[in-house]
This record gives sequence, structure tokens and C-alpha cells, in this order.
Amino acid sequence: MANFNFNKVIIGGRLTADPELKTTSTGVSVTSFSVAVNRSYRAKNAEDTQADFFNVTAWRQTAEFVTRYFHKASSICLVGTLQNRSWIDNNNVKQYRTEIIADEVFFVDSKNENPGAGQQSAPSITGAQPYVPDNYGAPTFTNADGDAPKFEEINDDELPF
Repeated sequence: MANFNFNKVIIGGRLTADPELKTTSTGVSVTSFSVAVNRSYRAKNAEDTQADFFNVTAWRQTAEFVTRYFHKASSICLVGTLQNRSWIDNNNVKQYRTEIIADEVFFVDSKNENPGAGQQSAPSITGAQPYVPDNYGAPTFTNADGDAPKFEEINDDELPF
């Protein structure tokens, strides 16, 4: 059997509180927050919902992005990995925690949607610079002449669906 390891989580929900940016002793940005995700189920011939709460930790630029643009009740979508950690507390009892380490974070609400009373959406923040993720050598597409590729126009009436 081949060695197969895969750990990927995708969730979408709402923040349960304002995330707070912290810095480690070595100067690395980090934030921890919780995301509530509604789950529907059938109970006694009726649909009902219940919220599941997931602990999330974001590091570096992702942490700065989350604390800058997301607030309590903001919709959020994130991609990350599950991680288990353990420690010994002050009473000498071993504690465990399972959390999601956020690798990517996405807006869900539109720019014009009101995020809540007393809060501003990201585009309205005075002097805010837009978040631009690092470019890790994404390929550029050119033809043999070095020009951008030319695409053929298609009439929607010709599509079979």
C-alpha cells in the first residue's frame, strides 16, 4: 500500500467574535478565532439546524488579513488543515485541542453588504491598502510570439446547455 497522507479542511460560516492580532516573542503574527457553521438535520419530521463551532488559528499575513477585514458575525470561508496539539496545564493535567490551521481565507459577503452596526467593510476603511497575496511564480500565458493568447468568440446560442 502506498503512503497516503491527506489533510485538507474547507469550512464556511460566521465568526463568533472579533479576532485579535497577537505577536509571538519572535515577532510572528497570529490570531485564533472561532467559526460557527450551521448544520441542518431532520428531527421528528421537521428540519432543524444546529451550529458547530470550529477553533481556527491563522499565522503571519493570513492572521493580519483576518484581523483587519473580519469582525464578529462576518461570513468567512477558509481552507486549512486539521491539527491536534496537547499540553500539560497548571494542574498537571494533559489537555488536548483540535483546531484548523488556516492556509487561505476568502470573503463571502459582497462589498456592499452591511457587516453590522458600527462596523465598516474592508473597502470603506480609510487609508486601507487592499490585501494582495504573495505571487509564488504563477505562470503567465503567452503564445510563441510573446503575445497574450487570443480566444475565439462563442455565441451562447450554439452551446448545448
